Amino acid sequence: MATEQELSDFLKSVDKRAFKRTLYHVRNEEAALDIVQDSMLKLAEHYGDKPPGELPMLFQRILTNCTLDWFRRQKTRNALFSSLSDFEGPGEDGADFDLLEVHAGLPDGETAQSAEDTLRRTQVLQAIEIEIQQLPARQREAFLMRYWEEMDVAETAAAMGCSEGSVKTHCFRAVQSLSKALKAKGIVL
Repeated sequence: MATEQELSDFLKSVDKRAFKRTLYHVRNEEAALDIVQDSMLKLAEHYGDKPPGELPMLFQRILTNCTLDWFRRQKTRNALFSSLSDFEGPGEDGADFDLLEVHAGLPDGETAQSAEDTLRRTQVLQAIEIEIQQLPARQREAFLMRYWEEMDVAETAAAMGCSEGSVKTHCFRAVQSLSKALKAKGIVL
């Protein structure tokens, strides 16, 4: 059974990735923070006594369910109410979240980049982020779990509640779509 320290260490290790994954789905920073926080609380309350090896799968499933619940609530709210804020553009603070910030840093051993290289790298990362957001929800979810969360096929299937074959199909289609879209933009990775 997981100790309080093991549970705390696990939650610290997944918070940023869980936020980024959720942000991809809901496209709202405040909602993504709430969903991740609710997921962490549910894990701690209901499954804190489980072995440490089971925590990642349980958390992924809880996070997925909390995200789906958020979409259901939004659908109901939007059916009943029309909020003027729904018609507003992006925030005025200009603080855009860079999903691929981990990859935006300098590669190991490289000490400086020219402004042109930095701009090109930023543009490529933005193009990748946009294309990931354009993927269908299940493809995006499978892609992010497999390649961002580095989960294996079985773990991804369990977290998504589908077969391993479905995960492979979703990932294959996501990679094909991303490859085709990026190639059309002249981006070769």
